[in-house]
Amino acid sequence: MAIEQRTTRCDAINRREWLRLGGLSLGALTTGAMPSLSRLFAAEDSAKSFDKDFSVVLFWANGGPSHLDLFDLKPQAPTEYRGPFRPIRTNVPGMDISELMPNLARLGDKITLVRSLCHERAEHSGGTHRFLSGYASRAANLPDAEFPELGSIVARQLDRTTRDVPTFVADSKFYGGGPAYLGSAYAPFMPSPNPLTSSGANTYDPVPLYRTEGGVDNLALTVEHARLQQRGSLLQELDRNPRAIDSNGEMSAIDAFNRRAMNILTSTRTRDAFDLTQETDRTRQHYGDTHWGRSLLTCRRLVEAGVRFVQCHATYRLKTETGRTTTWDDHSVNSDIFGAYREKVPCFDQAVPAFIEDLYARGLDRHVLFIFCGEFGRTPRIAAQDASGRPGRDHWPRAMSVLLSGGGLKMGQVIGATNRKAEEPIDRIMDSNCLLATIYHRFGISTAQHFMDPSGRPIQILPSGVPIKELL
Repeated sequence: MAIEQRTTRCDAINRREWLRLGGLSLGALTTGAMPSLSRLFAAEDSAKSFDKDFSVVLFWANGGPSHLDLFDLKPQAPTEYRGPFRPIRTNVPGMDISELMPNLARLGDKITLVRSLCHERAEHSGGTHRFLSGYASRAANLPDAEFPELGSIVARQLDRTTRDVPTFVADSKFYGGGPAYLGSAYAPFMPSPNPLTSSGANTYDPVPLYRTEGGVDNLALTVEHARLQQRGSLLQELDRNPRAIDSNGEMSAIDAFNRRAMNILTSTRTRDAFDLTQETDRTRQHYGDTHWGRSLLTCRRLVEAGVRFVQCHATYRLKTETGRTTTWDDHSVNSDIFGAYREKVPCFDQAVPAFIEDLYARGLDRHVLFIFCGEFGRTPRIAAQDASGRPGRDHWPRAMSVLLSGGGLKMGQVIGATNRKAEEPIDRIMDSNCLLATIYHRFGISTAQHFMDPSGRPIQILPSGVPIKELL
């Protein structure tokens, strides 16, 4: 199937150190030529009606998960396509998933599977950029976004709806993601980011979103440090920029925005959201004492604290004999894809169902949307790409499956279908932008709104795509 390519386009710190906040210093947040945290609060809010409760948790399977081995199994396909896993029934008739996920199967009425999204970019960063921004990048293997990703757009539009928590939180930066021309003020807050996540590397250790014992993170800012930095840098910057004091009363506005910026940076509410010791042993055991369990429990705490967009890499450290990658990039040169799934999917099948059950038990399902997906699917045909002879699958943007739960959307359904080898959609064929359009719609963000790129050219939030009607 031919798809048209769209080109429309924080150890505590001493007094001399910069606070590192998701790759940004406090100086960068409050002063200087870069877009500042305080000034972002003063940005004009042109959207008319935002959903003040809706939030998203994006559990990102970077590398690309196999739709055929998780959510779109084809037991009647030839052996070289179907793989070893059998489909099992969920509690929703007609919704089958992999036998590796019996816990999730019991929650079919609380999930929806979209099996017919597609796009045209088969590189990791290019595919990530295309999926999360809605625009095709000019560069193929780009570390940073050319167009702003979904979370940054949400941060730009909804920052004024949050008070003492960040609007956008991530464990680390996505490869091919970022705020692009919106500026670094709209990058996510990251407690302990790893720069390797924004490169072509696929063997970095999973990055904790949660606080770790003895770990160094960006959550150790104190009021004293903040006040010192504010006096030492912020006021000097304002002195150097008298334009901030104008006849329109901008100085008083900036002062108010600075106070809110400091509230976020020194908020115990923000730090507490990352502290899993505040959860009961029973809850922590329910999610699982694993990286994914701790990550998703932290995600739930963050959205409960008021964070509007949380994104987290679904990375997993495989046993050495299984594979070298921590991502879902399961070529035979990286792993035995089926060995990798036998090892990590049972962990997935504890953490993800626990998160979904928690959403519903707490009433969060009405306004918190959980998404599990990656930048694309994987090739239907199994191949060995190296001398190991291990089975693997390659990149495949022509078909993919997305798992959704909650968000006030209609659950308990399968939307779309692929052909008998899962090569391409044949029913409800949708550009991946349709998922973005659905999310923006739930946030109350108009995709017709424009931002100015560095050249002064107006760029629409989304160049194409309409909300998925079956979800609304």
